[in-house]
Amino acid sequence: MWRIGKRFSFDASHRLPGLPEGHKCGRLHGHTYTVEVVVEGDSLTGPGFVTDFGDLAPFGQYINDHLDHRHLNDVLGVIAPTSERLAWHLAQWLKDHLADSLGGRLAVVRVSETPSSWAEYVLDLT
Repeated sequence: MWRIGKRFSFDASHRLPGLPEGHKCGRLHGHTYTVEVVVEGDSLTGPGFVTDFGDLAPFGQYINDHLDHRHLNDVLGVIAPTSERLAWHLAQWLKDHLADSLGGRLAVVRVSETPSSWAEYVLDLT
């Protein structure tokens, strides 16, 4: 099996209600988010691709149009837009809009708020 990954980034704000008094994430703050998409395949297509990286361009456009420089509490429609929920949201968008046109299978969407922490959503590959 082969795996490929493509990284995207955007800047956005959020706040996480329901945290203990004084928790820094309860205040309005922002991140430069990094999103990694992993696609896997049992065979290679065309000139030797799992998926042509260019086939993920619509996902980058979605991020730029709908998430970049936005307030995620408003955009995602959830009370607490955590990295976990953002990873799920982005995986669902990929499943709904690109999964059928990719040469490989969408496997993982990983979201990082900082260089040292991440959350990922692993898609059901069965």
